[in-house]
Amino acid sequence: MTSRRAARRPLRRFSAWRRERPFVGGLLVAISGVEMFFSGQLDLGHLHVQMGIEGMQATLIPVALLLLGILSITMPAHHVFYGVLSLAVGLYALIGVNLGGFLLGTILACVGGVIVVAWMTPEARAASKARSAARQEESQEAAE
Repeated sequence: MTSRRAARRPLRRFSAWRRERPFVGGLLVAISGVEMFFSGQLDLGHLHVQMGIEGMQATLIPVALLLLGILSITMPAHHVFYGVLSLAVGLYALIGVNLGGFLLGTILACVGGVIVVAWMTPEARAASKARSAARQEESQEAAE
């Protein structure tokens, strides 16, 4: 029985840590960077996709997205800045990296960036719920 409790303890700590930061959005942004990086080194049978004159962009943009995803998870105080940069870099990747990693990388980066920007701290979420509950009570009192 104690081994089950010991096994649950790290999972609970990770779950609590994850709730305090924009984990899902940062993870999507980081995955988009990895996807874009590997879309530049693609080999499909006899068709080999090579980096042309924009080879530096095809390396820097995915690395920037990977770093933005990691930074948004590890430093949640700056989540709006990292989310906006993720959106901008993800959209620029349409031009710089094989149509943004064949559109999948751009979609992941944009969705992840929006989630990172929209993320709220647990305290802000509680305050927002309290405000909406107060407004609902006021509207019910006014209706009566």
